Amino acid sequence: MNLNKPLVVTAGEPAGIGPELCNALADSPYVDDVVIIGDRRQFDNRLRIIDTPFPVDVTPGSPNSANAGTLLEGLRTAAEGCMNGDFAGMVTAPLAKSVIADSGVEFIGHTEYLAAATGAALPVMMLVANDLRVALASTHMPLREVPDYLTPERLQQVLRILHADLRDKFGIESPEIVVCGLNPHAGEDGHLGGEEIEFISPTIDALREQGLNLRGPLPADTAFTPAAGHKDAVLAMYHDQGLPVLKYAGFGTSVNVTLGLPIIRTSVDHGTAFDIAGQGKAHTGSLFAAVALAKSMALGST
Repeated sequence: MNLNKPLVVTAGEPAGIGPELCNALADSPYVDDVVIIGDRRQFDNRLRIIDTPFPVDVTPGSPNSANAGTLLEGLRTAAEGCMNGDFAGMVTAPLAKSVIADSGVEFIGHTEYLAAATGAALPVMMLVANDLRVALASTHMPLREVPDYLTPERLQQVLRILHADLRDKFGIESPEIVVCGLNPHAGEDGHLGGEEIEFISPTIDALREQGLNLRGPLPADTAFTPAAGHKDAVLAMYHDQGLPVLKYAGFGTSVNVTLGLPIIRTSVDHGTAFDIAGQGKAHTGSLFAAVALAKSMALGST
């Protein structure tokens, strides 16, 4: 089935593997579904391109922070186009946060940038690998800061967003969500940490009374097992609690989805891979999966 509007794909860091991944779309079933934002000089002429020429020549594997401003302008163009209805959704190839930071621009990541660009109050990161979906209650922060970040209000917000987007963007009428505890053994009745008793369990109970289908808090070391019986999504409390499991299950073909945005946004599950950039070694699996999922979401089915 064809889309009424194309997906916009941002090619990411020009010295990384993003441009060659995008070029692979020219020989894929998705060639008619996408338009690429990047420097036209890097792309196959069979692709539709929104040209954003970089001011400094690009050498694969050798990023230059002088190109960061143009890269960010491409992201703005993509986000605004999605907000305006010009694009059905956006797919992002990898960029390097440090390269952008070296240009003097404060940049935490795609997720936070797109939340600001679209006016979203709280973006939620979720990775998808086949039928496994893992969302995060906190994302890119030092581990020692996580307990203070996870307030009852924030956890409630994250769970509401996860529930709403599983329903509205993934077409799951009554999504079942397994919630991990923060501490080992989900706190072991307070002996290994009190956050589960203090606010995680009460938050789950309050939302369950309002009709959300939630289970937990479960120990993270069992939440992903068949015995846990999760169906639609797992909410991990922090980045490295959930993503190692997800990436083990589907690295190279998994997809990063940003929930809580007024637009569809998917992304690859890997970085810029400067060490192999320009050598034709990059695997296209995650980008193709990200395009396929964005298309499916835009068509209203998964």
